[in-house]
Amino acid sequence: MLVLAIDTATPAVTAGVVAVRPEGSTVLAERVTLDARAHGELLTPHVLDAVREAGLTLRDLDAIACGVGPGPYTGLRAGMVTAAALAHGLDIAAYPVCSLDAIAAGVTADEPFLVLTDARRREVYWAAYDARGVRTDGPHVARPAELDSPVQRVVEHERPAPYGIAAVAREAVLAGERPAPLTPLYLRRPDAAEPGARKRVTTP
Repeated sequence: MLVLAIDTATPAVTAGVVAVRPEGSTVLAERVTLDARAHGELLTPHVLDAVREAGLTLRDLDAIACGVGPGPYTGLRAGMVTAAALAHGLDIAAYPVCSLDAIAAGVTADEPFLVLTDARRREVYWAAYDARGVRTDGPHVARPAELDSPVQRVVEHERPAPYGIAAVAREAVLAGERPAPLTPLYLRRPDAAEPGARKRVTTP
């Protein structure tokens, strides 16, 4: 099964093609650019470049695995809209993946651990995992000093990799399961406010 892995939940614009098999997975090609302001601009070119480097066309893809956060509103929207549009156009399934789970999938551990990513505003997105990489708490957003967990090992990572994104969706893809809806994990209100929602100040 050929899976297109996409994530825009972090400052990175991530796309890759992963061959998913029962015995294991192989990354065929990937494109990653660290630029928090270029998700909408770079994601589609990254997808096309990765597919081309893998020696494939979009029609060869069997499924999409898309990171759904937690992350900021604008970044998440770029990745999820792209994934939904491609899935609709190609008539394939798009599987939602918690971006922190995708990072955890790439961690080798013999003890419980936390995964943290930057949430801005001096806060972090975090989730707790057991030694097998199974999430046991979260995702949450908090200041680092407010983390309420007995876990000692902390994994801070700037982005999930295509391998981890596909790994989280692997069993569902291979089983041909119907995916859950692509629902974003914002965890807090958007930074931007509508003009009409701004507080008005009346001068006497």
